[in-house]
Amino acid sequence: MTIAPKKDRKPSRGKRVIEENAPLLPSRQDEDVVFDEFEGGSFSGAVFNLSTTIIGAGIMSLSATMKVLGLIPGIAIIIFVAFLTEASIEMLLRFSKPGKALSYGGVMGDAFGRTGKILLQICVIINNVGVLIVYMIILGDVLSGTSSSGVHHAGLLEGWFGDHWWNGRTFVLLVTTLAVFAPLACFKRVDSLRYTSALSVGLAIAFVVITAGIAIIKLISGHIAVPRLFPNVTDIISFFKLFTVVPVLVTAYVCHYNVHTIESELEDSSHIQSIVRTSLALCSTVYITTSFFGFLLFGDATLDDVLANFDTNLGIPYGRLLNDAVRVSYAIHLMLVFPIIFFALRLNLDGLLFPSARALSHDNRRFALITIVLISLIFLGANFIPSIWDAFQFTGATATVWIGFIFPAAIALKDPHGIATKKDQILSVFMIVLAVFSNMVAIYSDGYSLIKKSPPPPV
Repeated sequence: MTIAPKKDRKPSRGKRVIEENAPLLPSRQDEDVVFDEFEGGSFSGAVFNLSTTIIGAGIMSLSATMKVLGLIPGIAIIIFVAFLTEASIEMLLRFSKPGKALSYGGVMGDAFGRTGKILLQICVIINNVGVLIVYMIILGDVLSGTSSSGVHHAGLLEGWFGDHWWNGRTFVLLVTTLAVFAPLACFKRVDSLRYTSALSVGLAIAFVVITAGIAIIKLISGHIAVPRLFPNVTDIISFFKLFTVVPVLVTAYVCHYNVHTIESELEDSSHIQSIVRTSLALCSTVYITTSFFGFLLFGDATLDDVLANFDTNLGIPYGRLLNDAVRVSYAIHLMLVFPIIFFALRLNLDGLLFPSARALSHDNRRFALITIVLISLIFLGANFIPSIWDAFQFTGATATVWIGFIFPAAIALKDPHGIATKKDQILSVFMIVLAVFSNMVAIYSDGYSLIKKSPPPPV
């Protein structure tokens, strides 16, 4: 009997690990080429990772945007921002090809030099730190409770065990940071997070299904009033207040800083545009469903963080259990989203501080130091910033709008390789004008509201 020889194992083709501090123009010594057993990310894994980047804390404030805009304009603007986001990512990917840019920072560097790349890195750092602080604030609200307009909303731990020192906000966030966030932040490749990303998307969908089920049951039983379909505009101030939702909507969709990283790890990078569209369609469906049913349930009593509303008596069988299921599912979802956002944050900070150093994944000391500093900063921010709406207004009206719309539009207008079409130029001007005008009005409206809330000076 002849024994056939074993076939030689096909050598791994290796995948280029692209970091956000990739060079402006790639060269042999600048590329970090790792030959390992990683054969490339799958379509589904990339969709889950990108969707996890998108679906984060923004979903918690979208119901509050419905309270400002009303149902019909609210749903319409969610769809509009999704299409605008897809267009900006498409332009960003297309303009990265001629200059062989390997990252968002590379595209900015190709168009505007080192200054452009530094500006992007600063914006990504501000945006991601703000978003991760929001995640921690929400977890604190869910687990330890929050107060709004003098009303205390009990957290899960307080509801289950009563009020104790160990379920206070600071201690709970400290334990969560050390036991959950720190270990998940130690992964060095974004594709390693594909399973946690898939689980996080599943939990977000579970949150939507439970919320929708509660709303439908209450609607059938006649315990829900017809929600407001349009905004309540009575004067110029209430009109300007409509623009305060823009930073929240922009923040809800920004994922541009992770697109190149996900593309670089794909087995077939030509699928990236389909992955972007699939992710945006999935996330838009989740956003619309959640905001619709959240506003349907709570109406004008909807809080900035709609999870905090789920401490009330729902008036249906097993209402307490469903309340807890909603909050637990989304709390775990946010824990699993954290490392995806943190991944891009760490790479951009490293690229800003150590632009000429070797790859961060190959320097354990630098990797650990940056990770510890960033997690500590986020933990402190979550304990001193009172509301997720405040954090969204700051990041959304500043860094986020630049990442999502102004920078991609500016790259297309600069057109360093002469590939921009007339459509690109018109769309770019529209995005810049819309972004700048909307956010200027949002900042003015927020500032005016803050001044009006301030107590008068002592006489």
